[in-house]
Amino acid sequence: MTRIWDRFLTEQDKAHLAERRGGDRRVGFGKRPAILNIDLYRGVFGDTNLPLLEGTKLWSGYCGPVGWNAVPHIQRLHREARDVGIPICHATGLLDEESGIPGWSQAIHADSPRRIPLSDAAARDRFARRYDIIDEAAPQAGDVVVRKTAPSAFWGTPLIAELVRLGVDTLLVAGESTSGCVRATVVDAVSHRFRVQVIEDCVFDRHEACHAINLFDMHQKYADVISIDAAVDYLRSMKQEAPVARSALVNS
Repeated sequence: MTRIWDRFLTEQDKAHLAERRGGDRRVGFGKRPAILNIDLYRGVFGDTNLPLLEGTKLWSGYCGPVGWNAVPHIQRLHREARDVGIPICHATGLLDEESGIPGWSQAIHADSPRRIPLSDAAARDRFARRYDIIDEAAPQAGDVVVRKTAPSAFWGTPLIAELVRLGVDTLLVAGESTSGCVRATVVDAVSHRFRVQVIEDCVFDRHEACHAINLFDMHQKYADVISIDAAVDYLRSMKQEAPVARSALVNS
């Protein structure tokens, strides 16, 4: 099976993988999953699907068409999860102009000028909307929404408390960027002993090489990188459980 990262691996990488393939162990699925969406906000999608280098003139965090290409898969994931009654969680940024708390990027680059100056009304409007979750993946009633100031959705948020309350043991991860906030969240999720499944079709990054190699690294160390079809099959398998168990998952 060809994987997205194969063309970026060296011959030594491939030789090492071939040597250990017989003992390769996967994370697998648990019995009480939740969907975790990372940073599906306006700042990475923009208002329209533009080529990467055009979109970054308007939105500093724009990811280009790779983000829009992931949307139908994310919507499919959400539909299947809602059909079964699986919890859906969303993480987005905390507005520093409202909270007084700068995000991690603003804090460490405090002396750097904004790459896109807020010199006109349109730029200020885009800036104000940067952390709005896009309509195509918007939270619905009963979803969990947390706002974060760090790459990980766990750092400084009540996410772990809510997942514990729900009895979740498995996280299906979607969002961006693969090399940044997705990876940071995955590492923290594993540190909290969740089983993590990263859905390849539902995560994205503005840089192709970073996307592929970070998927490879997470697949080797922390998670299973699976297809949307595999994720859907798993969610549909939840329907085979007793109705009482499914009800407990939603209402616990």
